[in-house]
Amino acid sequence: MAIDYKKTNAPLSTVTYDTRAMAKDTGNIYESLVICARRANQISAELKDELNKKLQEFASYTDNLEEVFENREQIEISRFYERIPKPNAIAVQEFQEGKVYSRNPLREQEG
Repeated sequence: MAIDYKKTNAPLSTVTYDTRAMAKDTGNIYESLVICARRANQISAELKDELNKKLQEFASYTDNLEEVFENREQIEISRFYERIPKPNAIAVQEFQEGKVYSRNPLREQEG
């Protein structure tokens, strides 16, 4: 499932979050942070795979340093990925918007 990270409204810089609001859905700030961290890892892996696929088109399999050249498209792709919000910011934004599904097997056993 590919997500369009261009359309996310996650912040590009550091933001202070209200811990009570973060713990609202789970009742525990630490559980909320673990959920966000796991989602950030998923997003990071998706972005890395996507970037590697795009850059693979430009791969040169020669070891000659004299033949290394800059490709404008490759530079633009790299710059795009540098400008999008970081995976942790996207994960927190998704969590706050209720777009992240998580389940706790321990709670399911209790209930």
